[in-house]
Amino acid sequence: MSENTNPLMKLWRALPFTGDAGPLVTVIELNGVIGAAGPGRKGLSLQRLEKSIEAAFKPGNLSAVALAINSPGGSPVQSRLIYGMIRRLAGEKEIPVLAFVEDVGASGGYILSVAGDEIYADESSIVGSIGVIAGGFGFEAAIERLGIERRIHTAGENKSTLDPFKPEDPEEVARLQKILDDLHLQFIDLVKSRRSGKLADDKEIFSGSFWTAPKAKELGLIDGTAQLGDFLRARYGKDVKIKRVSPEAGSLLKKLLSSRAASDVRSDAGPLIDADAVLDAIERRSIWARFGL
Repeated sequence: MSENTNPLMKLWRALPFTGDAGPLVTVIELNGVIGAAGPGRKGLSLQRLEKSIEAAFKPGNLSAVALAINSPGGSPVQSRLIYGMIRRLAGEKEIPVLAFVEDVGASGGYILSVAGDEIYADESSIVGSIGVIAGGFGFEAAIERLGIERRIHTAGENKSTLDPFKPEDPEEVARLQKILDDLHLQFIDLVKSRRSGKLADDKEIFSGSFWTAPKAKELGLIDGTAQLGDFLRARYGKDVKIKRVSPEAGSLLKKLLSSRAASDVRSDAGPLIDADAVLDAIERRSIWARFGL
């Protein structure tokens, strides 16, 4: 039996980071809203991605690491943590990083993009939104109509800042605005550092606006329009091996066990509603909706 027909050899070659010698590019999949994981949450976070990022940089014969990005943003902290780990390993391993934006690479998703030494996007991709946003609701009129009295006690005069059940206080809003402005400056400094010499002289870049890829290229936010597979084959040859790394890889058994456990609970207690998961889904949906997606 030849190596080409040996099923064990075929299986071995199908495994990540194995097979015939040749150019190898690993792809880290960064898909979703950025935010710390928790009960019912599946956001992109360093905790969730750490093993995937390490695995992507592990092979000794790497030509490059690619980032497949499809994210409307989210937590600025988690965005920077993921960015930081990618840049640290890229420096330690001396491996180039190529970023490819799919549907959207905006806000924190653009922070992930600038982890790449080069950034590419599809013609119809949404890119940008270099700004910071904080949102919420005010319920003071609602509880008054319901005859509910708000009672809250604190030690520290600013402990209940921006309580949604009280009218907005201009001083509290001003303090929040200072934090947003500080975060915005950090974002701007990061983009200027990573895109040094490429950005157009246009203040609109940092206004929070976003654009399709052709305009983003004109502004210097990306290096060109391309799709990941075609680009890698053009640069590294048609025989390049593209190995995708996902935080979901290797978790099939865990998923099956979790599904079975959930099924057992439902069979005894009827359908379950996870309030945290519902609220998280609404929040994620609202973030995607900012970009018409």
